[in-house]
Amino acid sequence: MTCMTTLASTLQPDACYLALKARDARFDGRFFTGVTTTGIYCRPVCRVRTPKRENCRFFDHAAQAESAGFRPCLRCRPELAPQSLAWSIQDAGSILAHQAARLLDEPEAWSDAAPTVEALAARLGVSDRHLRRIFETQFGVSPLQYLQTRRLLTAKQLLADTDLAVTQVALVSGYASVRRFNAAFAEHYGLSPTQLRKAGGSPTQGVEVRLGYRPPYDIDAMLGFFRDRAIAGVETVDAARRGLARTLAVESAGRIHSGWLAVSFDVERHQLVLRASEGLRAVLPQVIRRVRAMFDLDADPDAINASLHESFPKGDGLRVPGALGGYELAVRAVLGQQITVAAARTLAQRLVDRFGEKIETPVASLDRLFPSAQVLARAEGDALGQLGIVRQRQAAIVGIARAVADRTLQLHAGCDVEATMLALKQLPGIGDWTASYIAMRALRWPDAFPAGDVALHKALGVQGAKNAAREAEAASAAWKPWRSYAVIRAWYGANS
Repeated sequence: MTCMTTLASTLQPDACYLALKARDARFDGRFFTGVTTTGIYCRPVCRVRTPKRENCRFFDHAAQAESAGFRPCLRCRPELAPQSLAWSIQDAGSILAHQAARLLDEPEAWSDAAPTVEALAARLGVSDRHLRRIFETQFGVSPLQYLQTRRLLTAKQLLADTDLAVTQVALVSGYASVRRFNAAFAEHYGLSPTQLRKAGGSPTQGVEVRLGYRPPYDIDAMLGFFRDRAIAGVETVDAARRGLARTLAVESAGRIHSGWLAVSFDVERHQLVLRASEGLRAVLPQVIRRVRAMFDLDADPDAINASLHESFPKGDGLRVPGALGGYELAVRAVLGQQITVAAARTLAQRLVDRFGEKIETPVASLDRLFPSAQVLARAEGDALGQLGIVRQRQAAIVGIARAVADRTLQLHAGCDVEATMLALKQLPGIGDWTASYIAMRALRWPDAFPAGDVALHKALGVQGAKNAAREAEAASAAWKPWRSYAVIRAWYGANS
């Protein structure tokens, strides 16, 4: 059953109603249902009594439902739904609109400045008038309405799941003042932030939030990927309990916020449970965004499997592992050039032991942060060489660190993929493989394809070809725009 097309959209109301009746988690976040008799909009998985068909209106995005006057359900909580990401290699208008949405969704794309339509249009190289027209055609709301919904849903989640003060919730959700936050909340939701907190029950101890995903999801494969690459002191994976914990430092407004986080899976509810330390409270929205990217929680398995199932029938639950930070991932990608995963982990361990800052956590095995860009930017060649890192990779690591420290290079999901890959390849020691790998895992580009990867050649059976990279590239044409997922499936199939 398909209730909507992969791109924007023509919802099929009758099909959506069937998904709603079945509470089908595969459609979670792909549409929302507004109930005219209550004025509330819900996720397809909401456990309340199914409304009558004639009382239902269906929307592609939460922003559309709110623009139509509906309030979010306090039971199913639309802010927990995985986002609906669409990709195209043909429709220029759709590409522009979705890139704009990605920038609005990515807090790190704006440093310390709040996004505006003018700044967003300038970033995309179009006029603000053209951007508004394309965005409203694609999403049915203006860019500012879209951003307003994202901010309010972020605030709603923090109010319901944490004990953060209302003032702090307002600031970390992107509001310049508590007064504006209270006014927006009252206008859209018809109640004050403190009333919502009472409606949601008493706050949980500590900072704990839930993040939704769409099934199928191969949890063991994802955690296995991270376990094989885990650096002692920085991260630990408990496969038996299906959990992961690690340290993290996030820069925001010129300050470094450091701490630890732990995740576990609630399989029955199709949710990831995130617990973050006190030191990360002020940057919780950024942490949530990074964790969603790390575990690829916003992937749409139906769209991906439609393109890849025939070639990789055993990989329908696989996701593309991301990273908590693009800079860290880039350094680890350089360390992994042309060597095994185990050898790369050994080099990364030495790097952390030598340059990583110590940190105290309640988890006995977590006591180090990954070395910051500022630290590695000043690293002398001899110091890196003593760790067993060859000269070419020394130059690449220092080059990445300096570019990130100088803010001439950003590595997150809101970046322009083509421009960022070009910038990476202009650094010493960065070639096509490394740039593609960074694009796949740090930039969250679903169509990245490291055609020169030896393990990929073996998995695709082209390792004996005269030009294996060209053969792999040709074979990948049928998998666009999901070649990153094809790579993961090919690697997994070769190792299983």
